[in-house]
Amino acid sequence: MTGHPAPKELREVTPYAAVMLCDNPSVMTLEGTNTWILRAPGREESVVVDPGPDDKKHLKRVAAAAGTVALTLVTHRHKDHTGGLKRWEELTRSPIRAYAPKYCVNTATPLRGGETITVAGLRIGVLHTPGHTADSLSFLVDHADEDGPGALVSGDTLLGRGTTVLDGKDGTLADYLGSLDLLATVAAGRVLLPGHGPDLPDASPVVAGYTTHRHERLQQVRDALVEMGVTAEDAKPMKVVKHVYRDVSKKAWPAAKMSVKVQLEYLAEQQG
Repeated sequence: MTGHPAPKELREVTPYAAVMLCDNPSVMTLEGTNTWILRAPGREESVVVDPGPDDKKHLKRVAAAAGTVALTLVTHRHKDHTGGLKRWEELTRSPIRAYAPKYCVNTATPLRGGETITVAGLRIGVLHTPGHTADSLSFLVDHADEDGPGALVSGDTLLGRGTTVLDGKDGTLADYLGSLDLLATVAAGRVLLPGHGPDLPDASPVVAGYTTHRHERLQQVRDALVEMGVTAEDAKPMKVVKHVYRDVSKKAWPAAKMSVKVQLEYLAEQQG
């Protein structure tokens, strides 16, 4: 864990997890989308998490590094994680499992929170962690035959840097705060393997920091509403952004608007 890899280069993070960074950087994807290749030492078969967007070269690089893909897992529906699934299935013939049935192929069943999968010498616990999107999942990864700290594959629920945007189409703040509470019970000592940004040695302080940040931002929104003299139900999200996110680059304001929208919905529900 010495920093984020360059795009197109496979880097081992733990003895059972390696990352291939897709070359699709943006405000929303940070350095790009992380595709995770998981397998116990000495095992030929692997598990791939989030093959990535429909980038033919990236998918071929991942397939070459992954070898025999016993299973593909999807953390959530966004296209930078799922756009390449059709091409990926053609390359690997791997069963693909996700929370949403539309992304499951080759007779694979949808993933559900509380499920445990044993594959490629690993135990993978499935956590339903909605908030970023309704279908967001996280995975607890442990060596099937050995004790010791495992990993938390977090998709976009936790990032390696910055904060997560909540998608107003189906993400909610109530769900997200609940997911952070759930992750706080399992994160201690686990290496964080996020959907974007660098891996981190311990997921627990990241969860704590995200929780604190969310409550601080929520209070800032409350204060802005008082200053503006409007209710959460009547407030315009972008006007709130201009009050609360003065310290953030304007390039990030469209993403901030999405988060403010769900914060206002959360406060309106509380007031109702």
